[in-house]
This record gives sequence, structure tokens and C-alpha cells, in this order.
Amino acid sequence: MKLVIGASGFLGSHVVRRLVESGEQVRVLVRDTSDTRGIDDLAVERVVGDLFDATTVSTALDGCNDVYYCVVDTRAWLTDSEPLFRTNVEALRAVLDVAVHADLHSFVFTSTLATIGRVTGRAASEADEFNWGDKASDYVRSRVAAENLVVDYARTRGLPAVAMCVSNTYGSGDWQPTPHGAFVAGAALGKMPFTVRGIRAESVGIDDAADALVLAAARGSRGERYIVSERFIDLGEIIAVAARTAERRPPRLVLGRLSLYACGAVGSALAKITGRPRQLTITSVRLMHYMSPMDHGKAERELGWRPSPVTDAVAEGARFWIDRSARRRADRARAGDRRG
Repeated sequence: MKLVIGASGFLGSHVVRRLVESGEQVRVLVRDTSDTRGIDDLAVERVVGDLFDATTVSTALDGCNDVYYCVVDTRAWLTDSEPLFRTNVEALRAVLDVAVHADLHSFVFTSTLATIGRVTGRAASEADEFNWGDKASDYVRSRVAAENLVVDYARTRGLPAVAMCVSNTYGSGDWQPTPHGAFVAGAALGKMPFTVRGIRAESVGIDDAADALVLAAARGSRGERYIVSERFIDLGEIIAVAARTAERRPPRLVLGRLSLYACGAVGSALAKITGRPRQLTITSVRLMHYMSPMDHGKAERELGWRPSPVTDAVAEGARFWIDRSARRRADRARAGDRRG
């Protein structure tokens, strides 16, 4: 039995799908408020409850050999860090305190590339420790603390855990969407007023990221971390691929890095004045591009991971939003016919 914690999220839902399609028995642990559209068509066993409830977590773990932990609060723009640390660190700790006593084969933790150190003159690797805390947001600090916690449980308490440092993920089923997926949705639906140049980040297809997690359960080494990314790509290319897939012209207005920082400065000022979080701030713009290019060779060598071009996944993500928009129009038309 495989357990996926955080199965309602973008990556978690794709891990569930990958496992079910491989013929595995899958259990998911979700909250009663979780949006489970991404897995509602799959035959899985559900445990509903809170991560801070040790009894619920123990029930979910019972009989499972591999655990995929995909829970994360990604709201990097929050002005109050308490929710970030509560979800990303304290909820994780509560699960680890139960998991360490379970008879597990693997505990695959979804981390982020933001925990990798910045370097110059070469691609960064898993050996590069986090070194930019003075520039990091509370979101990044919470993620670094979470990864350190998992690695510590692996090295000092025997938990068979690995940390998967996942980059920006693209593909179908991004229902929310994620912050970077919003650019795909906007370009595909003709709602992007501008494109971007000079913002480059590591990225990967969502199905490939899910494959990496599944491979890590079978082949990963305890206490190790693995970079999960296909390439370092400009956000403008992401937007262009999404627009072309929808047979739309990419936005003509081009914003460079300095323009985005100016917009971020406005957002930061408004957040400070109003006390309300703004998604586009100086720290969120920095997070878009601040990490170094990465080398995912370790995942290839040790896990046998072979990612496909992320641009293919971007196109799939664009088609997802095109189809979703078409279904919504059809539903509204049928509703209008019934009223008529």
C-alpha cells in the first residue's frame, strides 16, 4: 500500500495518478475541506483528517510501505509567516513523529529547489548548501527548515527519507493554478497583458516530477536530496509556448526584470499600507529568478530518471485551460437554455 499525503495538490494528485495507473493500491490522507478534483476519478482509499492528529496519521500509515509527502503552503506572498511555518514545518514534524515509528520502506518528501545554494560559474548541485538566507522570504525559510527537519530524522532517527528538490512544475490539472501556472493559464486564455524577458528559472513537467518521486521511493538513498528539474528556461518562452498552443499571438508588451521589480515594489508598499497580502512583491519577484541553474544529473544516475522537455508540459497545461474554458462556456450555454 502506498500513502500520499497532500494528494489534492498539483504534484500530489499526479503522484496518485501515476501510482494507480501502475497498478498500486493507494491510500490518500486529505482534509475534509480539500479540493479533490484532481483525484476524484481514481479508485483510492481515503483517510480524512488533520496532520496534527496523531491517531489519524497513524491510521493512514497503517499497512503502508512507501509514503509520499506532498503537503506545502506555497503562498510566498503572505505578510504573516505563521501559517507558512505551521503547515510547512510544524505539520510535517507532527507526521514525522508518527512515521518514525512505522515500518516504512521509504518516506519521499517534496522539497524545493530554493533549498539549494547559489553558485557562480557552474550549475548548482545537491552538494551546495543553502547560502542566501539574507535574501530569502519567509516562505523559503520555512521550506529550508522543513527539508533540514526531514534530513535530520533520516540521519539521526533512522527514517528512510529522501528530499526531492522540485522546480517549477507545469502540465495539466493545475486547477488553482500555481503562481507560475497562472502565466500559462493567462497566455492560453488571452488574458496576459504582457510577456516577460530576463526571468529564468528551473522548470519541469508535472508528470516527470511525479515519476521522480516514485523512482525515489524505489531507488533513493536515505538522507539524500535530489534535484528534480528539466531545464533553466525564460518565463517569456513559457508564455510564448502557451500562447502558440492556443493559437494566440503572444502579448506585445514586454516587461524586463527591472519593470517587474518596480511592480513588485508597488505591491510590497500596498501590502505594508493595507496589511493585506499581495501576490506580486519584491520578494516574490526575486523568487522567480534568484536560484542558480541546476544540475539534475544525480537523479538521472541514481534514480534512472529521464525527463521530457518541459515545453511539452507547458503545452499540455495550456490545452488543459483551453478545454476547461470550453467546458465552462458549454455549461453556461446549457444553463441558459434551461432557463429559457
